[in-house]
Order: sequence, then C-alpha cells, then structure tokens
Amino acid sequence: MVSITLPDNSVRQFDSPVSVAAVAASIGTGLAKAALAGKVDGKLVDTSFVIAQDAKLAIVTDKDADGLDVIRHSTAHLLAYAVKTLFPDAQVTIGPVIENGFYYDFSYKRPFTPEDLAIIEKKMAELAKLDTPVTREVLPRDEAVAYFKGIGEAYKAEIIESIPADQDVSLYTEGTFTDLCRGPHVPSTGKLKVFKLMKVAGAYWRGDSKNEMLTRIYGTAWAKKEDQEQYLTMLEEAEKRDHRKIGKLLDLFHMQEEAPGMVFWHPKGWMIWQQVEQYLRQVYVDNGYQEIRCPMILNRSLWERSGHWENYKDSMFTTESEKHDYAIKPMNCPGHIQVFNSDLRSYRDLPLRYGEFGSCHRNESSGALHGIMRVRGFVQDDGHIFCTEDQIQKECLDFTKLLQEVYADFGFIEIIYKLSTRPEKRVGSDEVWDKSEKALADSLNVCGVAWEELKGEGAFYGPKIEYSLKDAVGRVWQCGTMQVDFNTPNRLGAEYIDETSTKKPPVMLHRAIVGSLERFIGILIENYTGALPLWLAPVQVVAMNVTEHQDAYVAEATQALKAAGIRVHADLRNEKISYKIREYSVQKVPYLLVLGDKEKEAGTVTARVRDGKGGGESLPVMPLNEFISRVKAEISAKI
Repeated sequence: MVSITLPDNSVRQFDSPVSVAAVAASIGTGLAKAALAGKVDGKLVDTSFVIAQDAKLAIVTDKDADGLDVIRHSTAHLLAYAVKTLFPDAQVTIGPVIENGFYYDFSYKRPFTPEDLAIIEKKMAELAKLDTPVTREVLPRDEAVAYFKGIGEAYKAEIIESIPADQDVSLYTEGTFTDLCRGPHVPSTGKLKVFKLMKVAGAYWRGDSKNEMLTRIYGTAWAKKEDQEQYLTMLEEAEKRDHRKIGKLLDLFHMQEEAPGMVFWHPKGWMIWQQVEQYLRQVYVDNGYQEIRCPMILNRSLWERSGHWENYKDSMFTTESEKHDYAIKPMNCPGHIQVFNSDLRSYRDLPLRYGEFGSCHRNESSGALHGIMRVRGFVQDDGHIFCTEDQIQKECLDFTKLLQEVYADFGFIEIIYKLSTRPEKRVGSDEVWDKSEKALADSLNVCGVAWEELKGEGAFYGPKIEYSLKDAVGRVWQCGTMQVDFNTPNRLGAEYIDETSTKKPPVMLHRAIVGSLERFIGILIENYTGALPLWLAPVQVVAMNVTEHQDAYVAEATQALKAAGIRVHADLRNEKISYKIREYSVQKVPYLLVLGDKEKEAGTVTARVRDGKGGGESLPVMPLNEFISRVKAEISAKI
C-alpha cells in the first residue's frame, strides 16, 4: 500500500507503486492532461516517475513556476533535436534554462545564421506537433560515454567523463534524438506549443577562450501565447531604451577597444554621474556614515589574508613592483578593515559606519561585458558597518528604510526583497547564523514588506538581503545588498574592546544602495528612455533666441538661471527656432525657453516643458523669476 499526500493534505492510497501520471489521472482527466511533471517530497521528477513508498506529491502544470522551467528545458532539447535533424553533422554540447528562456550551444562546420533560425524554428514546430513521447533511461557512466562516442557526440562524451566513474547518468530520448540530462522533461513534445528562437551568438566551449568557438542559439518559451507576446513586446520596448544607443544619441559616454569594459564619460554623462554621487554623498552625511578613501592597489599579502588571492585571483588584475606582487582591488572590504584597524576601538564607538565611492576593477570575460551595465572598471557606493551582534537588526532595519527612500527619489517604487540563508559550506556556529538570519528577517518584517527566502544561497561568511527594483517596462534589476559577515573581520584581525574589556571581532555589514554607479546610471537611462528627471538631467534648461536682437536678454536670463544653481545652456545660433526646438526635444532637455522681442520687452519667458512623449507643451508666459522658482521647486522635490 502506497499513501500519497497531496498539497491540500488529502491522502490517496494505491495498492502498488504508482507513477506521477497515474496519480494525476486518478484525480481527474483534466489534471492528467495538464500534468508536466511532479514534485515528490520536494524533488522535481518526470510524470513517468514511479512512487514506491509513502510520499508527498504535487502535480506540476504550466501554471507553476517549476512547470515553466520544465517547458523551457524541454524546448532546449527540442531545439537540439531539430538542429540534429536538419544538420546531422552538428554536435550538441549544453542547453540550460536561463531567465525567460533557454539556449543551446552547437559545434558545426560554420556558424549558424539568423536565416537558419527560421528553418530550425519551423522544424521544431513540426516535431512538437508529432507529440512524440519523451522517455528516460539510466546508464552507468562508462556505458553512456561509449554510447555518445559511438554516435560521434564528442562533447557529450567529454561532459560525462568528468562525472565520477561510479555514478549513473540519465538520458532522455524523443524520436531519433537522445541527450544527456538530469531532467525532468515534459511527457511528450506536444506539450511544447509556444516558443521562439531569438538570436545566435558565439560562445567558447566551457567558457574558455582557448577552446573552440561554438554557436549559441537563444530561444524563449512560454505556457501561453499571450505571455510570449507580452514578453516580446517588452523586448521591443527594451530595445528602444538601450542605454548604449541613448548614450550615443545624447552624447553621454562611449567605450572603445583600447579600454575594454571601461567607460569614457563625456561632459553631459559625467554631469549625471556627479548628480548621483553627490546625492548619495549627502545620504551618507544624513545617516551617520563617515566617507573614507582607500588605495586602489594593495599588496598580495593582504589579499592572501582576506582569501581573495586563493579564491578570486582569476578575476583580479595583478601587477608587480620591486619583486612584490600587488592586485588592483576588485572590492573595497579589506581596505575598510584597515581603516577600522588603524586605531583602538571600543564598543562605545559601534556601530561605526564607513562609506566610500570606491573604484574597483574585475577581470570579467569579454563575452560578459555589456555597455556600462557590465564593465571591468566601476565605482561602488560601498559601505561597511562595524557593529556588535545585538546591533545587526537595527542597522539592517534602518538601511532598508533608507534604501526605500533613495529608490523612491530616483523614481523606483516597487522593490523586491530576497533573503539568502546559510549554505552547506560556511563559517561560524549555527547559533550565530540563527541570530543573524533572524535579525535580517525581522528587519524586513518590521518594514512590512513581502520577501522571499533563498535557502542555501547566502555567502559562506553570512546571510544577505538582496534588494531589486522594477523599472518602467517591468524588468527587475538587483542593486542593493546587505550582507552579514562574521568571517572577514576575523581573518584580517579586526577587534574592539567590549564592556568587559575583552577583545572581540566586530560583525561587519557589507551594504550598497545602488551598487555599481555605472550600472545604476545605465538602469536610469533605460528606465527613463534618456528623459531623466529634472534634478538628474545634465542640461535642465536651454535658453534660445529667435533672432540676434535677443542675444543680450538670453545672456541675462542664462546668468540668472546659473546664479540659481540651474544647469542651463544658451543657444544663440542663427537657426530657425523650430529647428532648435526639434533638436533639443530629441536631446530630451526638460525645459526650453523661447526668448523673442515680446519676452525681452516684458522680462518674461515662454517655456516649453518636455511631455515624456518625445515632444513638449508650452506653458503660459511668465516672469523670469517665477520660472526660476518653478524649476528650483521641482529640483528640490526630485521631480
């Protein structure tokens, strides 16, 4: 007798071992048809999986997040099946699920082209329509290696050879195509109805530039057609907002081959940078942070003590001088501890909050670089709080509230909160982990926000909160973090004197609000399609003459605006006023002042305000000083 407990706590009993599919059928024909997989005692399995003992079971359908992952994973295999059908000489490598879709890497005598994608996608649809069963078998490792070598799939054989010899592997077959995979998969190809191939790209085998360049085909797959259409519409909108295109259009920055992953900021782009940095600098002052500055290059001995030289060296830029090894810092933490260690600290000094706009460099692979969103050289609004265990919760609570205020000022209201808890490999006692995880969870609960727990995804030295914001087209960007660290202060000898005159290591809280300033500015550009809020706009007002007769008045108005702290540009060119208005509308300037003879004589301005639709609307004529007051009020209100 096998007892199956369902999510509603009802129990179904079967006389003998029973498959997930059979349990679904016993509940109803509708569920049997909709079943994509099962979750047995929390483990995701195929519908063909046989349950031989009492267990908890949830039937997974396309309404579940797990169901969508199964669809995408299975669609990756369908892609490989189609490629092998059309191009028998192609070799398959790996094909994982990624956010919103999947990809599969192929080795072929030539790169696949966008034209090939249409042919492959058509073949995928044909194979899906056949509703071919997807079956699973398990083989000993060596037998699986021999199988794939026998059919000429050298890459698959190499992957399997890296698995321990005593470990069995699972293979999935649909029609004439067999692939190595842990699974699970949909029961038949007919479950795969909504998918689209998106693009091709190059990718090195195993991510190593010394290996062969493969062709990577990206695709997306969904449970419902309307979901895919909504996603594709979002991608179209994201394409319009691409910060690289807008950065060039608005003359904000550029990048070039001589400095891969580094940003050349132009005057207007650097003005945006300065507004973000100076705003955050004031946040530091208002919230008890002391701003510091640490060296960019530190001796190897410090990186060895921190653990970075052993665990992070491949991502660090290193150099040598006078037979000593150095590294350009990839992060600011070790430097901040040196500042803490520079003096004797008492419990009365804690919490001690340091903040730095720290310039960091990481040797990211060239394939991972993406405009100013993913770079090698970047600046973090990095902060570290040295505190006692009892102070963790309050510091985390205060930081979450602060972060909410900052994001709101930048126009982001919706924040997603995730708490990553202890991994299997970690330092510190369970008691300390219990305390720190509870402190982080309690800080979120006190703020009254919903949050998701990511079990086992914390760092080895402590748990963390991730703060992600949602932009104007629904994309989610992880920006802020709050990490509890019991390990690094110990490794680098940080100590304070407690109430009993005993030396103790402080708890170190790593926190960032926006993270990389480069990336955050890229997010701002895309969120606002370049039309940044008035307080962030590099040029807030352009004052234009109609003819040369108003040049003196334009100069007078410009000077008054500058004196009020407003970023203004005077345009005295001998061009038609309609041409000027169109040019600055394209450049997304918030306010355009048209100053003709009437305005000159009356000391007024005719202002045109950006409307957010690529154009603008005229405001009633008003005195210059009234316009200045209006602009200053909007800047102060962060509009």
